[in-house]
Amino acid sequence: MAASFVDTAKIAVRAGSGGNGAVAFHREKYVAAGGPDGGDGGRGGDVILQVDDHMSTLMDFRYKRKYVAGNGGDGQGKRCSGKDGENLVIKVPRGTVVRDAESGEIIADMSSGEPFVLCRGGNGGWGNKHFATPTRQVPRFAKAGLPGISREVVLELKLLADVGLVGFPNVGKSTLLSVVSKARPKIANYHFTTLFPNLGVVYVEEGVSFVLADIPGIIEGAADGAGLGHDFLRHIDRCRLLIHVVDVSGSEGRDPVADFEAIQAELKEYSPELASRRMLVAGNKADIAQERTGLEALRAHVEALGMPFYEISAAAQQGTRELMYAAARELESLPPITVYEPTYVERPPEVDLSEPMTILHEDDTWIVEGPALQRLMANVNFGDYESRNWFDKMLRQSGLFDRLEEMGIQDGDTVSLYNLEFEYQR
Repeated sequence: MAASFVDTAKIAVRAGSGGNGAVAFHREKYVAAGGPDGGDGGRGGDVILQVDDHMSTLMDFRYKRKYVAGNGGDGQGKRCSGKDGENLVIKVPRGTVVRDAESGEIIADMSSGEPFVLCRGGNGGWGNKHFATPTRQVPRFAKAGLPGISREVVLELKLLADVGLVGFPNVGKSTLLSVVSKARPKIANYHFTTLFPNLGVVYVEEGVSFVLADIPGIIEGAADGAGLGHDFLRHIDRCRLLIHVVDVSGSEGRDPVADFEAIQAELKEYSPELASRRMLVAGNKADIAQERTGLEALRAHVEALGMPFYEISAAAQQGTRELMYAAARELESLPPITVYEPTYVERPPEVDLSEPMTILHEDDTWIVEGPALQRLMANVNFGDYESRNWFDKMLRQSGLFDRLEEMGIQDGDTVSLYNLEFEYQR
């Protein structure tokens, strides 16, 4: 039954690789010694997340799990650079939290409309035009492009609503939402009518409104993974205020106080902070209650806990307006909707540098290449001092510098690593 709504998804994303630089020489009639003119490779495309307010689920990610941006084009002669790879824009519902699949840490909270670059494309390789020097006038080499960043992430949808309706299935939450807003949820007289959360905007008065969410019915054991409830408890996380709807009609032979405590226990089991959130209690279906014993018992019970109690009938639209006014007053003093701060810290990549690297010596330049070096450089921020030091440490541990010295490198010689060059100093 829960298949109609998807609120988590695990996907693999990879940015585009940079294009390779070109080895070319300027050849034109009557122009002697035109020199190198190989162009640079294009930059790989980024993977970008973008909020789409027309999406309400993560259903699109259920069957497609891999997303790859475009690669950069190779450079060409006449100093022509390759075309940059096309960015890949992945649309997600507003409120999607992006987590690192391995650590579970938060990478981004897609609650604002700002796009987020999830993976950056690799830089394009340099063409041979970059390597001409007074002593190396005919460089016959260029650089390969660097691979794009790849990662696995978990998308988790947490609805952006000010107020959340909680309670057992079939207590009238969907009916309440339909009569206080323009939302039109599916309503029927059987349990689990609501298979996914519904949102509606409640207009209280001029300039006063809030977003109300009808959360699917929570059942006992939901916090342990039973029933539909566990799948949707996460959606209450952002709600500033909860309205606990309880059936007080006695039509199903249920005890309103026991129902109230059962839901409270599930909320506390899932998150103690959630259970302590500000709550209003609505005794629904009061108009068809055959006797008021259960209703009055619930009123006394919740008021003893310091929670306001409202007697309503959503179907007959009795007491619903007063309940919405009370919710609006409560929201005035409550903090804004939670936005999750990123907790993810980029970790150094695990690269096996025991893989062989090729070293080419041309004039006073030592050209080092290899797949492992490519992967390593793709994950290093060369604008950061700590990252550069870590990169230097990794190269030394790999034995690269020892190999260069064995091959006769001299102080002041140039070491060329893809799109990085530096003077060698012992």
